[in-house]
Amino acid sequence: MEVVVYPDPRLLKKTVAVAAVTDEVRAKVAEMLRLMYADHGVGLAAPQVDWNARLFVMNPTSDPARPEEESILVNPKLLKRSGRVKGEEGCLSFPGIYVEVERAKNVVIQWTGLDGAQREESWTDWKARIFQHELDHLENVLLVHRMSEADRIQHAAALDELRRKFQEA
Repeated sequence: MEVVVYPDPRLLKKTVAVAAVTDEVRAKVAEMLRLMYADHGVGLAAPQVDWNARLFVMNPTSDPARPEEESILVNPKLLKRSGRVKGEEGCLSFPGIYVEVERAKNVVIQWTGLDGAQREESWTDWKARIFQHELDHLENVLLVHRMSEADRIQHAAALDELRRKFQEA
């Protein structure tokens, strides 16, 4: 398993609900966490590792020594959002590119945990931003889709370099 980098079309594959949390799902989740921490990320969605599942992992601290901060969200849903706030975002599938993105400040979310239990919580600020960013991946919305025209111009060379590397691979 490896992180898929833009403009790889696998980032835009339709995701499907996870039918059951199995040992195979748990093994893939463990590998996703390893990859996320190796790249110093705070979240990683299944499409970013060429898995078309509606699932993502996150740890807002980016610290593997703090597993209590990890969230594994299977079949996540955004139930409610409120407030608006802008903040800088990066993405493991867009290495070295950071842009300001407007998101909801507060979210009410629902998901299934690795234990099979349904959960519903309210998250705010950083956790809400990570949730929305990773949920975008499950909906085939990438960082490049959230860029303003000014961002596209500012990051044109970096995006062209990612395209060039993809074509050479």
